[in-house]
Amino acid sequence: MSEAQHDTQRSIRAIEQHIEKIATHPLIVKPPSTWRELLLQFLKGAAFGLGSVAGAGIILSLIVFLLSQIQFVPILGEFIKDILAQIQPPTH
Repeated sequence: MSEAQHDTQRSIRAIEQHIEKIATHPLIVKPPSTWRELLLQFLKGAAFGLGSVAGAGIILSLIVFLLSQIQFVPILGEFIKDILAQIQPPTH
């Protein structure tokens, strides 16, 4: 066999090992009990929710910051000032 064929066989063996490793991963294999599966699904949902809220908070903060920086543009200034007045709570 040529060197290229040996490299191909080694690559195929490495791929097979990775696939077997992935197939036996605890998150891929069905959990042994229903309670454990429910716990994993709950934790997965909680992590997704927390990540969504954190991401939305960061994006909205950046948008408000950028809008406050554009306030001096003559055409958009009044419009952005109105938006910022609606978003920011009144100060006493």
